[in-house]
Amino acid sequence: MQQQIEFQDLGLRRYQEVWDYQESLLKENATIKTTCRQSAEPILPEMVPTHHHLLFLEHNPVYTLGKSGKYEHLLINEKDCAERGIEYFHINRGGDITFHGPGQLVGYPILDLEKFKPDLGWFLRSLEEVIILTLAEYGIKGDRSPGETGVWLDPQIPGKERKICAMGIKCSRWITMHGFAININTDLNYFNFILPCGIQNKQVTSLAKELGREISMEEVKYKVKKNFEKVFDCAFYNR
Repeated sequence: MQQQIEFQDLGLRRYQEVWDYQESLLKENATIKTTCRQSAEPILPEMVPTHHHLLFLEHNPVYTLGKSGKYEHLLINEKDCAERGIEYFHINRGGDITFHGPGQLVGYPILDLEKFKPDLGWFLRSLEEVIILTLAEYGIKGDRSPGETGVWLDPQIPGKERKICAMGIKCSRWITMHGFAININTDLNYFNFILPCGIQNKQVTSLAKELGREISMEEVKYKVKKNFEKVFDCAFYNR
C-alpha cells in the first residue's frame, strides 16, 4: 500500500523551534504505537494509525553536533559563534558536527519505518538515492563514500572529494526524525569554523558552486519531493 506523507514547507526557522516540533511529532506517533500494542486485539504494523511527515525548511545559521560527535570539531568557541550570529546545539541525532543556514535545503522525514521497511541502512541509502537522483537532473553525478553517510562528488578521487549533502537521523520505535541538508546557495564560509562531519582534508561544496550560478530553491524542492515519492513509493499531501 502506497504511504501518504504530510508535507510542510516551514520556510526560514530557528533550530530549537523545529527540533521541538520534530520531537512532538515523534512522540505523538510513539504514543499511538504504545496504545496499539497495549490493545487486547493485536494490530499489524501497517494498520497502526501513525502519521508520516516531511518538513522542508531553511535554518538560521547554526552548528549542530551529533551525539557521537566531538566538541573539538567546532573550531571556534561558543562565544565566537554568538558574536557571528551562529547558534550551537549538541543534539540527539547520529553523526558529528555540521552547519545549517540560509540557502541550504533541510529535509526532516518523520516516518514510521514499520510501514516502509524497518531497516536504518535501507532508510539512509534511500535518502541518499533521493539526493543522487536530484543532482543528476542538474547534470551532476552524486555518489556515496564508503563508510561515510551522505552524498559526495568525486569521493573516489583523493583531493577532489567534496560533500554536498549531510545526513544524520534519530530513530525511536522505528519512527525517524532529523534527516538531510543539501547545500544549494549556501555560504560555504561557515564550514571554515568546523571540521564538517568530523572528516579531515575533504571539502564541502554546493549546487551553486558546482554550476556557477544561483539555483532556484523552489525548483530544487520540487525535484527532491518528486524523487522522494519515487524512491519511497509514497505520495505527499499538504496540511
